[in-house]
Amino acid sequence: MMEFRPSLTRKVVGWLFLFLGVIGLVLPFLQGFLFIALGLFTLRHQYLWAHRGMGWVERRWPGAISKVEGLEARMIERVRGFGAGLRLRTRRLMGRG
Repeated sequence: MMEFRPSLTRKVVGWLFLFLGVIGLVLPFLQGFLFIALGLFTLRHQYLWAHRGMGWVERRWPGAISKVEGLEARMIERVRGFGAGLRLRTRRLMGRG
C-alpha cells in the first residue's frame, strides 16, 4: 500500500534529479543512474509510478532502500535539531529566553 505525502518541494527536487539523471545518461561526468535513483526515491510518496520504480530498485539492490530511508530519517532529525538550536540561540540574542 502506497502512502501519498504531497509536497511541492519534494516534487521540484525529485524532477530536478530525474532531469539530471537523463542528462547524466548522455554526459560522461554525471552519474545518470544515481540521479535517476535519487529522483525516484524523492518522488516515491508523490507518484505511483515512482513508487513502482523504487520497487524495481529494491529488487535489484535488496536492502538499499532501507539504508537510504534510515539516512533520510537521521538527516531530518539533524536538521530539526539544528533548527531548534538556532531558534534557542536567536531567542537568547534577542533577550527573550
